Amino acid sequence: MLQRLSSAVVLAIVVIAAAGVAAQENGGLEDAPTPVVVAPVRSEQVVDRVEALGTTRANESVTITANVTEKIAEIHFQDGQHVAKGDVLVVLDKAEEDAELQAALAILDEKRLAYERSLQLEKRQFTATAQLDERRAALREAEARITALEARVDDRVIRAPFSGVIGLRTVSVGTLVEPGDVITTLDDLSVIKLDFSVPSAYLRALAPGLGVVATSAPFGDQRFEGEVEGIDTRIDPVTRSIVVRAMLPNPNSLLKPGLLMTVELLKDPRQAMFIPEEALIPRRASNQVLVVDEAAENTVVSRDVTIGVRRPGRVEIVDGLREGDKVITRGTLQVRPGQRVSILAVDEGDTPLPQLLRGPEAAAGDGAS
Repeated sequence: MLQRLSSAVVLAIVVIAAAGVAAQENGGLEDAPTPVVVAPVRSEQVVDRVEALGTTRANESVTITANVTEKIAEIHFQDGQHVAKGDVLVVLDKAEEDAELQAALAILDEKRLAYERSLQLEKRQFTATAQLDERRAALREAEARITALEARVDDRVIRAPFSGVIGLRTVSVGTLVEPGDVITTLDDLSVIKLDFSVPSAYLRALAPGLGVVATSAPFGDQRFEGEVEGIDTRIDPVTRSIVVRAMLPNPNSLLKPGLLMTVELLKDPRQAMFIPEEALIPRRASNQVLVVDEAAENTVVSRDVTIGVRRPGRVEIVDGLREGDKVITRGTLQVRPGQRVSILAVDEGDTPLPQLLRGPEAAAGDGAS
């Protein structure tokens, strides 16, 4: 491919040089227009892409641990099982707490009956108000005792805090666990969070709802689509980047937490102007192009331009040109601003340069062959 490209460039130089010599012989260097190849400024639809590396996280994730020191009495899940919010996962030994609760319930019944009797007697003025207040306080104390015991019993029943997938269990029935000991993990994988860093230069382009496409080596060319959910409030002072979080639907639970993914941010399509890259003349502090002003008898005009994104062989022009302007792509070294030129060929981008320079007859002949 490089050999073909080099041949095309050499051919362009030879043709332009030959045309220049012919023009000099016919009318002199001062009067003869210099032949050049031009290309029109074209408007194209562009989808801006920002590429980054990110790491997946579960939508919700928690480590299931014990709250108290006790032996495990029951296990109600299997490794990798889907569970719903509130499902019982593990029951710790709570025989003592159950017995205390039953005794406290019996005492509560006694206190309630005593209070109700005193209430009836007080209505008929057969008992003192002080005795009624005493029995009311005793009833409330018994109710508080029940609440405390129910909390102790509930501490020994471990439930799923949200719907998700259980990880691998690390305990068995009879295992003595202490507060903080890991029993298993629970992850909500219905949606995957994808966190990635983007250079702060792209900050203006970031917004919730922006589309993303992610890929990962284990899944080959499979693409996972989602959108930006949120943007961090701080820029890293060292890397000058900001963390962006995207959400990827994961109905089949293919994606797992901790996966490395390549992310492409996709902005809404926009119209942009492009020119061939070879028309660009880099300067120390700017970029320039040479434009053929057809309204001024094909006079060369130098324009400072602001460039945007680059594509293979093309560059976006943000400012400095208009659609339809003709920029010089071949012959820029032979001309200067204010000089008249002749357009040897117009490169529309769909015809190889050697064929273009040979003229339409040659192109027709190549097509027929």
